[in-house]
Amino acid sequence: MNIARHIALIDELCFRPFTAERTSSNGDESGPGYHVVVLESGHDNCGTRAETMEQYEKYRDALDERFATRWRETGPYNLQTVSLRTEQEEIPEPWASLSARARVASVWEVEGTGRWVAAVVADLDEADDVKLLGVVTEIDPP
Repeated sequence: MNIARHIALIDELCFRPFTAERTSSNGDESGPGYHVVVLESGHDNCGTRAETMEQYEKYRDALDERFATRWRETGPYNLQTVSLRTEQEEIPEPWASLSARARVASVWEVEGTGRWVAAVVADLDEADDVKLLGVVTEIDPP
């Protein structure tokens, strides 16, 4: 993991304009009010799925340490409760799709920009690689 590169990419996304329509390329996705990028992917790793999940959780926690000192510390954000809510209410993107891909997010409000940053380990789809995702959105967490 190159944490400096991941932080630089997330910083850049904090100021990149959002797209008017949903677009997708190489696992990255942008749409009205959000960007989701793949920071790390399980196919880059030689370990087992469980080892990859554990390593990516450490990477997410390392991002949490850096961003918590910059913006402010927040507790883990439970995406499982968001997933349950999708059955009864409309949850906006990117939060709806994140809740289908991950259990927990580290989330920070980027002061002065109206944007939120999240880091998640997407591991719920057994048919897909484990991924460490970086998210920048102007849509408040539900």
